[in-house]
Amino acid sequence: MLAAQRTHDKERTDVPSQNLRARIAAGEEVVALRGDIDWSKEQLAAAWGGGKYDFIWLDAQHSPYSDHLLVAFTAAAEQLGIPVQLRIPHTRDAHRVGRFFDLGVTGCLVPEVMEPETVRDVVDYAYYGPIGRRSWGGANRLGLRSRAAPTGRREYAAWWNETVLLSIQIESVETVTNIAHLVQPGVTHVTWGPNDLEFSIDLHPRFPLRTVEACMQNVAEQLQGTGIRIAMGTTTTPDERQKYRDLGVTIFMAAP
Repeated sequence: MLAAQRTHDKERTDVPSQNLRARIAAGEEVVALRGDIDWSKEQLAAAWGGGKYDFIWLDAQHSPYSDHLLVAFTAAAEQLGIPVQLRIPHTRDAHRVGRFFDLGVTGCLVPEVMEPETVRDVVDYAYYGPIGRRSWGGANRLGLRSRAAPTGRREYAAWWNETVLLSIQIESVETVTNIAHLVQPGVTHVTWGPNDLEFSIDLHPRFPLRTVEACMQNVAEQLQGTGIRIAMGTTTTPDERQKYRDLGVTIFMAAP
């Protein structure tokens, strides 16, 4: 294991001095807890438990979702000091990503990304200027309710642009083939979706990479040296993770 990585098999007792984005960029191994948007603050605190996790992973693509539930969840999470990443409902919601950020999440994952235009949309609306074109506003944004972020417009925008997490999900052979062209500046990591990827492999019998693992190796090679990190979009146990570490994965997800 790389020195920058750390295992989560035991409780964490240290308090990271860097924000989550910086830790991910540095190649530190982090683990998300798969959460439920219906959890109360007490349920969230209990699930977070022993401090073995680094952020919460919420799903709005295949699970029930509402804006009001998300605002309540992120408020509770921020009070507990827990970052939240949301998989947004649909690829075509990429242009709406700023709205999800206005509701208090730290990161967004866009599913089933295949086109550069989708990535341009999500970067544009995730970042404030000069990187993107996200609109200013929203009392529920990260750091405002807790007063942990600067409140001045330019100061907050600069802080946010160094805090936001932005991921695209790899779920097709087209995305595997073109990943080096899809990871535009502003994307912090890519996330594997192995189940839909297997459907895509089945639909392309002449595609030379015939397993998810072969696709993962190929993408790891394409992204080597770019600083883009790789996440698993399905849950794993600590005993299952080494083979994925060998394929470049540094971001994992655990079941509650």
